[in-house]
Amino acid sequence: MTETAANFIARSTVKAEDLDHRKKINFNIGRYNAVVPQGKQQFAELNLARERAKNIKWRAIETLDQQLEEFESNFTKRGGRVIWAEDSKQALAEILNICKEKNCRTVVKSKSMVTEELKLNHFLEENGIESVETDLGEYIQQLDGEPPYHIVTPAMHKSKEDVAKLFYEKLNTKPNLTPEQLTLVAREKLRKKYVQAEIGITGANFIISDIGGIAVTENEGNARLSASFPKTHIVIAGLEKIIPSMTDLGLFWPLLATYGTGQRITVYNTLITGPKQPGETDGPEEMILILLDNGRTNILANAKARESLYCIRCGACLNACPIYKNIGGHAYGTTYRGPIGSVITPHLREMEEWKHLSYASSLCGNCTEVCSVKINLHELLLENRAEAVDEGYTSLGEKLAWKAWRQASLNRNMMNMGSSKLKNWVVNKAFKAWTAHRDQLDFASKTFNQRWRDERKS
Repeated sequence: MTETAANFIARSTVKAEDLDHRKKINFNIGRYNAVVPQGKQQFAELNLARERAKNIKWRAIETLDQQLEEFESNFTKRGGRVIWAEDSKQALAEILNICKEKNCRTVVKSKSMVTEELKLNHFLEENGIESVETDLGEYIQQLDGEPPYHIVTPAMHKSKEDVAKLFYEKLNTKPNLTPEQLTLVAREKLRKKYVQAEIGITGANFIISDIGGIAVTENEGNARLSASFPKTHIVIAGLEKIIPSMTDLGLFWPLLATYGTGQRITVYNTLITGPKQPGETDGPEEMILILLDNGRTNILANAKARESLYCIRCGACLNACPIYKNIGGHAYGTTYRGPIGSVITPHLREMEEWKHLSYASSLCGNCTEVCSVKINLHELLLENRAEAVDEGYTSLGEKLAWKAWRQASLNRNMMNMGSSKLKNWVVNKAFKAWTAHRDQLDFASKTFNQRWRDERKS
């Protein structure tokens, strides 16, 4: 077992037994579950909408090279600049070069999971640049020195009392402030940063090839401020965020809102097609988009895993997953958590090091059932497991155990052979790996086959 897998099991064990943590998560996911059905009512044919969204993403990913080139051509016509980054090291180097060029001391950030993938905040701080998260949930997590807990709701695991205590400790506020008061405190602190920052950094929910623009979806308006107040706007987005046309947003924006937060549509939906144009008074003087690969072309080259690139990061699969609801987001030890994270992380990083995430699933299929773009997530988890075995990332003991199990399962006489006590001993004692993190198996005194024969005789 790798150290990464051992750490995952250790963290998961602790969180699974933390009843206070489970109570907070169930409360917040319960509120999500209560409002999502209301958002779904806006679709006359929900299943058809999801199917169409999947088909649009299929087209975008299958013609990815053409879509990205068209986007770059349209984006640069309006004064934007595109940087292609193969990995995180190259992306960080490009960002640092821009910061040095602009004599940047403060960066404001908003709406970007991909910057967590790059560990951008830590990198900027190491280089003497202050990086401030402006979304409330991300800001809370930054104050606490923690990464985001969830794709959509970064501080889902914290109660209002936890946040009040954190603000009291870090910002010297009065203890026991209400959520409204806490929001006003954060707003007061953050509004000063927008005018101080030389550079604003955002992600992109979608990259739109036919207009050469990005679409940003949010509920607080901080991405708009981060993109417009500083003189330089940097967008960092994965290659897979592309969609062919602006008209596709009429489908994707409501889907993302409903499956992400249960809303019919989010509060702020913004299209940005480049820097400030001649005669315009608002917007940055320079806009740079960093297109990040960082392992995504590994997924693109994998015919079976490619479907996972359709993901629009709505977070619905996390809220539906019984594993995520018990162990929480931080136990995964990676940027992308839950079912989608378990599918893509072994391909974005290394299969041998991260294959254990594909086993962190009950294979109940609930993730596939709730996916807004109908990705067959539970099947992709199985594909990852098969790929790990095919590439030889299993121990000799595991291979022998499954070979014996297969041999017995395919032979009726062997399955009927021996007492239930003997079978229990073989599975639970002889192959100790099975019970290391699972309950013991308890075989019935008679197999179904034996009971069927007895019934027929009588």
